[in-house]
Amino acid sequence: MAGGYLTTHVLDTSLGYPAAGLDICLYKIDGSDRHFIRCMTTNADGRTDSPILPKGECDIGIYELIFAAGAYLRANGHEADTLFLDDVPVRFGLTDPDQHYHVPLLLSPYGYSTYRGS
Repeated sequence: MAGGYLTTHVLDTSLGYPAAGLDICLYKIDGSDRHFIRCMTTNADGRTDSPILPKGECDIGIYELIFAAGAYLRANGHEADTLFLDDVPVRFGLTDPDQHYHVPLLLSPYGYSTYRGS
C-alpha cells in the first residue's frame, strides 16, 4: 500500500486569513478523460479536515484540483455578476506514491498562485 497522500489549503491574500468554506474537487486525468475522486470544503484554517487524497489512494499520474473561488468570493462580499476569477483549476503530476504532496492556493479576487508545498 502506498504511503503518500495529498493535502491542500487556501489563503485569502486580499483579506489576510485562511479561506474557510471554499469547495475543492479532485479529479484524476487520463488522456482527455477527467475522473472525479472527491470534493471537500476548507475549514476555519483554510485546510480540508483530512487529506484530499488519503494514504493508500495516492497513485502516480496527473491530477486536477478545482477550487470554487467564485462561490467563495461571492460569499465574502464580492457581489459582481461576473467575477474575474471563478473556478480555478490546478493540474499537477504525482510521480512517487510514497510522498506527501501539498498544493496550496494563494487567492485574491484578481489573481492566484500555487506551488508545491511541504
